Amino acid sequence: MILRTTLLCLSFLLPGVQVQAAINVFTCEPEWAALAKELGGELLDVYSATTALQDPHHIQARPSLIARARKADLLVCTGAELETGWLPLLLRKAGNAGIQPGQSGHFLAAEQVELLDVPERLDRSMGDIHASGNPHVHTDPRNILQIAGPLHQRLKQIDPDNAEHYTRRFEAFAGDWQRAIDRWYAQLAPVKGAAVVVHHDFWSYLIDWLGLNRVATLEPVPGVSPSSAHLARVKQSLDLQAVTMIIDTGYMNDRPANWLSDQTGIALVTLPATADFQNGESLYDWFDNLAALLLEPVK
Repeated sequence: MILRTTLLCLSFLLPGVQVQAAINVFTCEPEWAALAKELGGELLDVYSATTALQDPHHIQARPSLIARARKADLLVCTGAELETGWLPLLLRKAGNAGIQPGQSGHFLAAEQVELLDVPERLDRSMGDIHASGNPHVHTDPRNILQIAGPLHQRLKQIDPDNAEHYTRRFEAFAGDWQRAIDRWYAQLAPVKGAAVVVHHDFWSYLIDWLGLNRVATLEPVPGVSPSSAHLARVKQSLDLQAVTMIIDTGYMNDRPANWLSDQTGIALVTLPATADFQNGESLYDWFDNLAALLLEPVK
């Protein structure tokens, strides 16, 4: 990543580029904090409301988050009902007109891509499903690039004095990211088409990108923990199938996946849900880690 670092650093040496933070960016999830930082660098003061170890469905609109949202120039969240349990309350209490829905300071990543798993009907018996579709769009690196374009345009709209800076950074990122996508796709050739079991439909976009075959889901319906009887039925259904791995998500309860792995001998792969932005992990680092973990069962 030397080329990427060099290109981004050079943008600060060009005439007319300010180097002090110009806008406060409040993000709901770490992946959007990491992406915003790639696109804005030191011109942005970026904050993430959640960490890689938190379920973004279920957090509280606590006073510290309200204070951050109150001074934000731009709010970047996933949308697709992922934050519906807390974001509306946060926006109401923050009283920040510029980041309300419909304003230039309100950006939803899920609106920039085509969503998977859109339900044909809505029924309470179907569990915790999202009417708009699966919100975990960041697990396909192609979506990251598709979202980066509109996001950098929004940064230019909010901070027009530094428009050239955002354009340069986006162009550098777009080239580097596409090369990284090509590298990851080639690297993951051994797992393409592999049969997998998932705990929750968190990785639908990753599965779609790599052409994996999802043969079972541990949750009987989204958001509902599997019972012993359900796990036994899943185990029985796998007896005659060659399953490569069970994919679990870092912040979820790992007991069902561990039980199934112990009972069947199928490798358990626990993937971190997103980049650890608070500890300096970039999106590149996160996808490098995902690739390494996915390759473990086929080595």
